[in-house]
Amino acid sequence: MTADIDALRPGLAAGLDALDLPAALAEPLLAYLALLARWNATYNLTAIRDPREMVAKHLLDSLAMQPFVRDLRSLADLGTGPGLPGIPLAIATPALEVTLVESNGKKARFLREAARQLGLGNVRVAESRIEAFRPGTPFDAITARALATLPLILELGGHLPGPEGRLLAMKGVVPDDEIAALPAGWRLAAVHALRVPGLDAERHLVEVARDRAEA
Repeated sequence: MTADIDALRPGLAAGLDALDLPAALAEPLLAYLALLARWNATYNLTAIRDPREMVAKHLLDSLAMQPFVRDLRSLADLGTGPGLPGIPLAIATPALEVTLVESNGKKARFLREAARQLGLGNVRVAESRIEAFRPGTPFDAITARALATLPLILELGGHLPGPEGRLLAMKGVVPDDEIAALPAGWRLAAVHALRVPGLDAERHLVEVARDRAEA
C-alpha cells in the first residue's frame, strides 16, 4: 500500500468510529481505495481523483447506509460503477450477498479484480444492463447511488426485488418530485437522513417498497 493511501488511515478510522463501525475495517477499505486509485489513473473509473476525497465521498458515504442492509440476505447494487456502495458494504457486512450490476466492461473487470484481491467471497459481478439482468433468485433489496431518478431506477430494476423487497436509493436532498412520480405498484416507505463524516452536503436514503394495498 502506498504511503499516500496509508496516510488516510487516521481520517478513515475516525469516520468508522463516528459510524459505529469496527476499526478493523480500515485495512480492507484502504486496500480497495489503493486499487481504485491505481486503476482510476488509467481507466477513469470515477471523476474523483484525490484518494483523500474518496474517503468521505466514496467510502464513508457508502458505509452510512450500512445499518439499513446489515440484516438483509442479498443486495443488488445497480449501475455500481467502481463498486459503490456495494464493495464497502460487502466489506463491512460479510453475511450480505452483494451483486454488483455494471454494463461497462472496464468497470466490470475492475470489480472482478477487486473482489478477487480483497477476498470478497460475498460479492458477485453481473456484467449486464440492469433491465436485461435476470437472476435466478430475487433480492431482498436493490440500491443505487448516483444512477437515475427513482422512477427510472424502478423502470430498469424493479423486477429484481422479491415481493417484500425494497429499493434503498442514496440521494442528496429529499427528491420530492421523484417521490411524487413513483410508478404504480410502488410506495414511499421511509426517508432516512444520513450523517456522513467529513461531508457537509445533505444525504438521504429513500426507501421504496412494493404497494401491497390492492394485493
